[in-house]
Amino acid sequence: MEKVRIGVIGCGVMGRSHLTKLKEVPLAELTAVADAFPESARKAGAEFGVPAYGDYRELISSGRCDAVLIATPHYFHPEIGLAAFQAGLHVLCEKPIAVTVREADALVAAAEKSGRVFAVNFQMRTVPEIRFARRLLAEGRLGEIRRTMVVENAYRTQAYYDSAGWRGTWIGEGGGVLINQAPHGIDLFLLLGGLPSRVLARTRTSRHDIEVEDEACALLEYPNGAWGYYYASTSELPIGHRIEVVGDRGRLVYSIRDYQYRELKFQSFNPPLSKHISQSPEMWTGVELKDEPIELPAVETGHGEIIRNFCAAILHGEALLSPGREGLWSVEFINSLILSGHRGREVSWPTPRDEYDQLLAELKKNSRLRQVAPKTASKGAPGVDRI
Repeated sequence: MEKVRIGVIGCGVMGRSHLTKLKEVPLAELTAVADAFPESARKAGAEFGVPAYGDYRELISSGRCDAVLIATPHYFHPEIGLAAFQAGLHVLCEKPIAVTVREADALVAAAEKSGRVFAVNFQMRTVPEIRFARRLLAEGRLGEIRRTMVVENAYRTQAYYDSAGWRGTWIGEGGGVLINQAPHGIDLFLLLGGLPSRVLARTRTSRHDIEVEDEACALLEYPNGAWGYYYASTSELPIGHRIEVVGDRGRLVYSIRDYQYRELKFQSFNPPLSKHISQSPEMWTGVELKDEPIELPAVETGHGEIIRNFCAAILHGEALLSPGREGLWSVEFINSLILSGHRGREVSWPTPRDEYDQLLAELKKNSRLRQVAPKTASKGAPGVDRI
């Protein structure tokens, strides 16, 4: 069987998870590992029986790989991705693909110029509930979207932030709950609800001793005039998120709790709301609300399915479940909310690149790594450690 030779860059918690998954994907062959900490690379290489490099450039130029899987913290994703595309390699990148939308633009442009496959590891797209919901939307079962909403709780204690010097800092993460914990939920929200045209956000640090936001909310407006609401926090339980998408013909609700329990509900409106509002002679009647059956497809899910799909796209031209270009969406959303929250005004899409870069530079200028007690400190420099 033809296989894609893949090198994994970043041997932290996420990277090692991918190393294990790669062994389970018939279309993939792990051929090298790299990490900024040579000892981490050496240990991973010895465990998985492949050459190890202390510099990602050495892996890229080794000739051992057709593709790379980038599992470093997000500040390094664009730099590594650009080098891989320039060398003619395919790229599967952990989320988010970049910290700033300008860097994300460059990465997407490099991918398109190279002609190589570019995918982002949004594995929550693979679950059957999301695949079914996307089919409903593609078939027009909801009609024109009129409202969206998401509430995402990603609870974290102060001990979590105190476990590594880079956590909760602008210089180490480039943001808080929005860029670290919320990208998967943001991706699903944008995938199902569409891309807004304007956002008005508030961000704050409410319950943790950190520099970055642990709470964010926003009012959204869409090109067709629909409204939306977004909320994310690391200060609230239960862990999980709830997404609502309401259209003229129906209502979709997707919820997940503790990263395990998932539920999808679809309720149809008969007749469509626009028709009933304008034509009904009655003052107090509503439309018929019908709970429609949910027929979930039997599909593979998780990181392994993203890797398989990535390899199949390279070998056989299979359509990507999570194209790298769509990884730009969540970065745009995150940057827009942070910019709006800090400047105290509405922000239109596309996000003003220069203005966001200026804001982040200001925030990083006054940023400091956290002082971490030796017994809880994680090894690594800012942006190099494990998420």
